[in-house]
Amino acid sequence: MAPTIAIANAARVCQHHAVARQTTSRNAGGPLPSSPPTRDPSGAPLVLVDRSGPIARLTLNRPAQRNALSAELLRELRRALGECGASPDVRIVVVAGAGPAFSAGHDLRELSNAPPGEVEALFHLCSETMLDLQSLPQPVIARVHGIATAAGCQLVAASDLAVAAEGARFATPGVSIGLFCSTPAVPLVRSVGRKRALEMLFTGTPIDARTALEWGLVNRVVAQSQLDDAVDQLAGRIVAASRHTLALGKRAFYRQLALAEEPAYDVASAAMCENAADDDAHEGIQAFLEKRKPRWHDR
Repeated sequence: MAPTIAIANAARVCQHHAVARQTTSRNAGGPLPSSPPTRDPSGAPLVLVDRSGPIARLTLNRPAQRNALSAELLRELRRALGECGASPDVRIVVVAGAGPAFSAGHDLRELSNAPPGEVEALFHLCSETMLDLQSLPQPVIARVHGIATAAGCQLVAASDLAVAAEGARFATPGVSIGLFCSTPAVPLVRSVGRKRALEMLFTGTPIDARTALEWGLVNRVVAQSQLDDAVDQLAGRIVAASRHTLALGKRAFYRQLALAEEPAYDVASAAMCENAADDDAHEGIQAFLEKRKPRWHDR
């Protein structure tokens, strides 16, 4: 089957996404079913996991392919995220890319050779992975260098926070090959707004790191040599907080985000009440009044 026909036919089965999402409960940061980790033909893991201290670093590891998001890599990323979410010792997750780029997006060779059902499954898997970033109880920081394009740009936008090197570039160039970046548009518009997102989507033109900072796609831009230090500094400020409080706040933030103002306040108020009754809130308030550092109960 010709590549364009395969991708076009996949649209007919993609309509099942909405129904599947309504009938299937999300993992919400829990561990995925265990199976042996997937490796590339060289034997290297597709996602490198470094869990030193409270920070888990997940590195996409297909450098020769600019960390293209194959189905196997996405499954490994979901597995790693699930394990982090289930670990009480992990307080923050950093997602990075090995080699010269963060991620060039979907693997076009995989897409072009796949039958319609597999194309549909790949896009669904990618969407679920992006949602995993938000359902994870820990904050997620994208460490970005080189290019972050298409689904790679989506990965940056879907992360809670992002730190980029000066030379980083961001784009949603699918329009130039006849495959509009519709799924990357979902977190992108929520990060940069409608006009800027549509400019990126309609033109496919890359933006530089400083523009990404100005538009709200990333939080920090630093020299390449300072990238790791900047990520560690941001992570260090976050891990000082209560893990439970961060998880509760992150969950409430994303729940209220798509709501109108009044129901958003309902969600936020319920979260505040739940939080105020928590032991860490009691400890934090008492520590403030006593002018000392809090001793969180989850330490």
